[in-house]
Amino acid sequence: MRVDTDRFLADLQALRRFGEFRTGVHRPTFSPEDMEARHWFISRLREEGLEAEIDGIGNILGRSPKPGPHLLAGSHLESQNEAGWLDGALGCVAALHLAAAGLPVDVAVFSDEEGHYGSFIGSRSFTGLLEEAEIDRLANRYHGKPLREALREAGLEGRPRLAVERDRYKAFLEMHIEQGRQLEKGGLGIGVVTGIVAIWQWKMTIEGQQNHAGTTTMAERRDAGLAAVRLLAMIDEEFPRHCAERTVWTAGRIALTPGAPSIIPGRAEILFQYRDVDIEVLRRLEEVLRRCVAESNRRERCTATLEALSLSTPAVSDPALQDALADAAEALAPGRWQRMPSGAGHDAQYLARVMPAAMLFVPSINGISHHWTEDTKEEDLALGMRVLAEGARRILAG
Repeated sequence: MRVDTDRFLADLQALRRFGEFRTGVHRPTFSPEDMEARHWFISRLREEGLEAEIDGIGNILGRSPKPGPHLLAGSHLESQNEAGWLDGALGCVAALHLAAAGLPVDVAVFSDEEGHYGSFIGSRSFTGLLEEAEIDRLANRYHGKPLREALREAGLEGRPRLAVERDRYKAFLEMHIEQGRQLEKGGLGIGVVTGIVAIWQWKMTIEGQQNHAGTTTMAERRDAGLAAVRLLAMIDEEFPRHCAERTVWTAGRIALTPGAPSIIPGRAEILFQYRDVDIEVLRRLEEVLRRCVAESNRRERCTATLEALSLSTPAVSDPALQDALADAAEALAPGRWQRMPSGAGHDAQYLARVMPAAMLFVPSINGISHHWTEDTKEEDLALGMRVLAEGARRILAG
């Protein structure tokens, strides 16, 4: 087995030309730039001797002609808007070069991991978790185009959707940039992912009384905006007492109604999420969140309600796969690697439902991702490719 890291880096550079934006890419799902990248990638799969096809949801599968057992590897090609050139693309090109190195690896490209039209629609389709009725309902979150229309414009309408052949694969592997600073701060080159966090998303609604901002005394007010601020401050004070080391939480949206400077807000809506890889931590924080809402209702003249929007399940990386990747990292980068959780979601979390799965991280410069300045040193990319290939070899031999 020989990995050509120069060719690997050249393919990464070639892929970044599709939808080039400053030093990153703008390659939204099913855009012309995205489809050009997909067709280029299919041609590269075929050049390496794989049987490649694209399905009715935009997924690409390149099947290895080599005898089994097989691995499945891959990621996604589309990007966030005006974002980075490595997020997703790295895992696709790395999978291609596992196959190019002579390993019995099928290469998968999953569509819309970035969520322009839905939540992981490509990997959920591949693993049997996406119904036709949901495809009928979905539309682009930025400009409202129905998913069916986008598929038709992309030339995908009427194609069957691929489904995973569970018996064909020993495991799924995905390489990705870290999208954080833990590896860089530690002077490390490789992260062996222990698991992918679950994201628990909530909506908090505070009902007050809309009224005149000049004539209503402070004692008379039922200000939903101030009640929302105080509730979030309470949560931010309580969560550190109950969270784990890598737990994070975010109030990503606070909307006040009617949102005018001279009107006391009569309603506030908060979209709130927290993430952790441990289900017990997630449940504990739910109890804390509910207590905070109850305490807000005791203190305030406004009424707060809590609604769960999405309570996902953490995806723990397969221990044997972790060990194989860790052994490969120690062999090729002794002392320059660590085990770590993923704070972001990835296609691997859905593949983990149908087969053993694991991920490998390489550093992100300054921890930047989802922005056009996203980058990783070439030596770190090449090291990641070598470690992934050696790990894949050990998994196949095991």
